[in-house]
Amino acid sequence: MITMTSRPQLRVLFFDVFGTCVAQRKPVADALWRAAKEALESDTSLVNSEVRAKATKMSYEQWFEFGGEWNKDVEVFTSDSKAKHGNVDWRAVDKYRFESLHKLLAQLGLIIPHEDASTSGLAVKEGSLWNESHLKELGLVWHRLPPWPDTCRGLDLLNKQFSTVTLSNTYNDLMTNLVAHSSIPFKHVYTSDLFQSFKPNPKVYLGAAEKMGVKPEECALVAAHLDDLKGAKACGFYAIYIERPLEEKTPELREQNIPDMVVKEDEDGFIALAERLGIEVV
Repeated sequence: MITMTSRPQLRVLFFDVFGTCVAQRKPVADALWRAAKEALESDTSLVNSEVRAKATKMSYEQWFEFGGEWNKDVEVFTSDSKAKHGNVDWRAVDKYRFESLHKLLAQLGLIIPHEDASTSGLAVKEGSLWNESHLKELGLVWHRLPPWPDTCRGLDLLNKQFSTVTLSNTYNDLMTNLVAHSSIPFKHVYTSDLFQSFKPNPKVYLGAAEKMGVKPEECALVAAHLDDLKGAKACGFYAIYIERPLEEKTPELREQNIPDMVVKEDEDGFIALAERLGIEVV
């Protein structure tokens, strides 16, 4: 069931992207699992026997959990960056994603780091499950995440009545490429780097509203993350919660009744949202 409170006259729908518009957990696990399988089926001389034995024991479920830990490690990095500098260099975050992958794989004994590893943190010895080129390619999975099944159709419907705009904690080049890669029909692409900060800093939400030429009360944030919605609502935005599988990182916030509207996980995401906002779905 979709629940909502009375809402103002909305003109702009801003969207969180990672987890809300594009899936994260399964695509990352799929990429890791597929790359591991390809490496294990390659020439047996390329992968160290000890590494091969460890990788062979890794189940899909373990790669799924590994992907979650990888994402969590990067989130810790961004939080630390914000605490230390009051801002985040999102291109540095992209670089750290590669370094994090290297670190976590080394902890599992799936790659063998060079003792004199380069400053990029990606130098590996022969016999590793993947070489440096493979690691870089895996790191780019975050640039190619696929949309949820309802995303593109739902946005086509929402575009009939609203301006739809990304509002994501990343840098603009990455988001522009991701949206183009998956043919997601947003009308505008905004990212946190445009506002010299990142969510939930009010500068991002209020800056985005100002850039669109609308008042905060004419805006909604659509997100699968309650902490993001809490930040937007504090700035006067209407808060629309789209439940996505395994995406809520702060479930304790459920007790605060933050969303003004909720689309449940077993509903049809953005398509259900369009219908609830008065758009005919045929």
